[in-house]
Amino acid sequence: MRLCRIKAVFLNSQFLLIMKHIVFIFLFVISATGFSQNNYIVKTDDGRRVLLKADYTWEYIDAEASVNTPSKLKESNACNLAPDFVEPELDGKIQAQLKKGRATIEHVKEKVAKDYECAVEDVILLSATEQKTKGMYTFCANGKEVKYKRVGNSIIKHQKLF
Repeated sequence: MRLCRIKAVFLNSQFLLIMKHIVFIFLFVISATGFSQNNYIVKTDDGRRVLLKADYTWEYIDAEASVNTPSKLKESNACNLAPDFVEPELDGKIQAQLKKGRATIEHVKEKVAKDYECAVEDVILLSATEQKTKGMYTFCANGKEVKYKRVGNSIIKHQKLF
């Protein structure tokens, strides 16, 4: 009887030791896969820095951004606007209330122009849905169609979740 108890304790301790090893190996594999997904920054022979991404793509980090002049932007017409396009009119009462919080359409256009490094005149309002507490705006900036939303007086870029 005593021998059976000693044998059971011994087998139980070996089982726990094996389980500890399995858990350790499992945690090591999980952490190794997490570290293997990192992006890397490397330097080329000519001194430029390159970002190597985990999805096998790369891009130059030190590349100078090309600045589109208004004449180049209007020639490309990347948003496919009609020549007689007119920006939609917004509700004057809502815009007057938003003026106190600096969230009028002019303020939104300034933010879009700053984000896309272009002049405020080059930001064109394509569509808008607006209420007193929130609003959705679609703009053409630097030839790209971009969406911004307003919640209260906060203006942020609209992002898709999926």
